[in-house]
Amino acid sequence: MTGAPRKSRVNTRGRPFSPGNPGKPKGARSRVTRAMEELLEGEAEALARKAVELALAGDGLALKMCLDRLLPALRERPVTVELPPLGSPSDAVAASAALLASVASGEIAPGEARELGRLVELHLRAVDAHEFETRLAALEARQR
Repeated sequence: MTGAPRKSRVNTRGRPFSPGNPGKPKGARSRVTRAMEELLEGEAEALARKAVELALAGDGLALKMCLDRLLPALRERPVTVELPPLGSPSDAVAASAALLASVASGEIAPGEARELGRLVELHLRAVDAHEFETRLAALEARQR
């Protein structure tokens, strides 16, 4: 058997690109998208005005579309929580207590506290690694 190795699927879609051809560049728009953009060129303001008019007239779908554009769903919100400085692993207890108090008082949601707790844990791992590296360097210097 000679030639390139076959793929495991019998009916592979399309053909593999030739060497040196990465395919379409990132962000390239399809022919249909480009055609729609040309068709709607210059009409965006009129279409937006019509959507607002329909929304104000009580069209539920138009109202939802307008509100989705005005107030997009927030994926995250910034939170402010006072945490003590995290210089050593023993400081994690105070940080955890501060997070629990913030959840208990309703300042932040439990999911937000969980994410902040992960950040605290990540920071403490970095502190541990730094302390380990410092102790190891001191031991190696003493051995010389």
